[in-house]
Amino acid sequence: MAKGVFIVGTDTDVGKTIITAGLIYVLRSNGYNTSYFKGALSGALEKENMLIPQDTKIVSEVSNLKEDYNNITPYVYKTAVSPHLAAKIENKPIKLNVIKEKYSYLKEKYDYIVAEGSGGIICPLIDDKRGLYTLENLIKDLKMSVIIVARAGLGTINHTVLTVEYIKKIGINIKGIIINNYKEEILYDDNIQMIEKLTKVPIIGKFKYIENLENNLVENIRKNAEEVFDIKTIINCMESL
Repeated sequence: MAKGVFIVGTDTDVGKTIITAGLIYVLRSNGYNTSYFKGALSGALEKENMLIPQDTKIVSEVSNLKEDYNNITPYVYKTAVSPHLAAKIENKPIKLNVIKEKYSYLKEKYDYIVAEGSGGIICPLIDDKRGLYTLENLIKDLKMSVIIVARAGLGTINHTVLTVEYIKKIGINIKGIIINNYKEEILYDDNIQMIEKLTKVPIIGKFKYIENLENNLVENIRKNAEEVFDIKTIINCMESL
């Protein structure tokens, strides 16, 4: 039976993809048959009349994952807005059964799945006559626990504590928090201490700030991930799907 965990951010552009890529790289490089999954992606790059899901591309390159993009990211939109709005603008509605079919396929093929959300926990994915369907609904339907990715800097205490309390309230299990863009500074260290005190959720990784990350992106993520992520801790975050 496959195991997995869902990566949720405290906000948009908090670094979920970088963290997810690092986690999957550590898993796969240690011999764990692991796949990435992102149900819907907006803000894709257009190249030669084709949409390139950049998040999926980064994760696949970092982790040496060779799976077809259509299987790990079934819905891809060019418009850089929430998936529910991108779907309306581009007239390509999200069908939940398609997402679930791709997810089921991956569960049969891989032993571990690390899923990544679009934006924060209440990011809308579908808004139509059937009602509103958000990221929290998808996580529950996929029966996954979550790891929260949070910023290291100013404002992160409020964002992180609110995210944790909301996720606890809706009954989703939290396996840990990963801090992104960490530096050894008094502000960042105090933020981490306050988050642990206020949430009682363990910090399971402090992904260091990398200056000029885009220069040699793949190797920078790999090197940082190897230094930061403990394979036993990652495996302990995985639950049967």
